[in-house]
Amino acid sequence: MEVVILPGTKQIGALAADAIEALVRRKPNAVLGLATGSSPLPIYDELASRYEAGGLDFSQAHGFALDEYVGLEAGHPESYREVIRREFTNRVNIKPENVHGPDGAAEDLEAACQDYEDAIKAVGGVDLQILGVGTDGHIGFNEPGSSLASRTRIKTLIEQTRKDNARFFDSIDDVPHHVVTQGLGTIMDAKHVVLVATGAQKAQAVRDFVEGPVAAICAASILQMHPHATILVDEAAASSLKLADYYRHTYDNKPEWQGL
Repeated sequence: MEVVILPGTKQIGALAADAIEALVRRKPNAVLGLATGSSPLPIYDELASRYEAGGLDFSQAHGFALDEYVGLEAGHPESYREVIRREFTNRVNIKPENVHGPDGAAEDLEAACQDYEDAIKAVGGVDLQILGVGTDGHIGFNEPGSSLASRTRIKTLIEQTRKDNARFFDSIDDVPHHVVTQGLGTIMDAKHVVLVATGAQKAQAVRDFVEGPVAAICAASILQMHPHATILVDEAAASSLKLADYYRHTYDNKPEWQGL
């Protein structure tokens, strides 16, 4: 696990976009794992700017969303399919048919979850997975207590997550209780994971999953076991890390050829 502490969201967005741009140039049909929420927005803004400048081509790329609410009608502005379209895929030239999300409206959710796993495998797996992290350490919608080997499945949201997400809805009463999410085992299959965390409200979660034990109570801690996990945090989110000075020193002296 590599921890990179940067001054703010602009620098985080640029560094993550550098890794994605390098991937897409090296492998035009790259498979990107797409997250929602506030954390990935600087990445999407930077990638859209680079596309608009004429230097980045997503025409052969694929995108797979991490999760989706259960029960929202098609086209609901807060469904994650719509959020990803609005914030990223409609701003670049990725083909709509190459953008995939779990089906939270399926009559047979169990079958839909297996179909999603199969679709990811059919394109060779995710090359780079973008992640945020919840205040309780969840990634995707793998809430505390999630199996560390879990696959795409239905999950019940804890109340804190519903409260955290209520800002995107008219009220907390409109936030669904259930979601379909990639499992921790599914996320761990990605070849490279880039997690973004910003703000003081994420400091405890960052400390717990970076420097605490690997445990289901903090789902993101499984990333300690990933062979290529990059954690991008601002100073506020890094404020509780015991080894923050070491992480800074390591990144400042990192050989350029290593990349992200």
